Amino acid sequence: MILFVLVGVNPTGLRAYKIRTVVIDSGHGGHDSGCLGKKAKEKDVALQLAMAFGRMIEEKHKDVKVIYTRKDDRFLELHQRASIANKHNADLFVSIHLNSAKPGAFGTETYTQGLHVTGANLEVSKRENASVLLESDYTANYDGFDPKDPTTHIIFELFQSAYRNQSVKFAEKVETNFEKHAGRSSRGVKQAGFLVLYRTTMPAVLIEAGFLTNPNEEIYLTSTSGQAKLAESIYNAFAAYKAEIDKEGK
Repeated sequence: MILFVLVGVNPTGLRAYKIRTVVIDSGHGGHDSGCLGKKAKEKDVALQLAMAFGRMIEEKHKDVKVIYTRKDDRFLELHQRASIANKHNADLFVSIHLNSAKPGAFGTETYTQGLHVTGANLEVSKRENASVLLESDYTANYDGFDPKDPTTHIIFELFQSAYRNQSVKFAEKVETNFEKHAGRSSRGVKQAGFLVLYRTTMPAVLIEAGFLTNPNEEIYLTSTSGQAKLAESIYNAFAAYKAEIDKEGK
């Protein structure tokens, strides 16, 4: 039997707040390439989208501090990414990734922390969580979590529950903007268990901005115009979410 300890999480400690600090996480990095297209690597496209999104916040919201988990091609352990957000008392955590499946799969997805409602959601989380196997001591860093054991994924329902509504609110805005602003096909807001999210103590989402394994989507995802539209979509979602949260916090 594995005992999971809730570390640094206070589900009843929701604070009234305004959006003042955002942590933007570029998935993968360094020797962890993430998924691969014919030419592109997930780690590179995720970084480009994250930096573009962050610059828009920096330019248009001088009252918001933007913190990046990485600004270059380096490897960060998954728990370190959440720790950065917690250390800076972030009001929002956004992790940007690219998806992988059969060549015909297409569209965007935004995830919040929760149970795997479908087998497809489980497969996405297993792929993203596989980065943990590149870490030197993942059993100690994740309370005995074994990414190869499906039964251990049940722990994720215990975390992030306090922030689920806010996370879903932001995720819905992201997917709406992907569809209406960028003209992408939205696969909707979903829940699954992601190690990069489960210790964050603020609203948090993981964005799958498209499928690098789809040749047509890879072209879009690596184009200047495509990346601009996607970054603008995430920014539009952020601006609308911030306006709502700031108003509620008054």
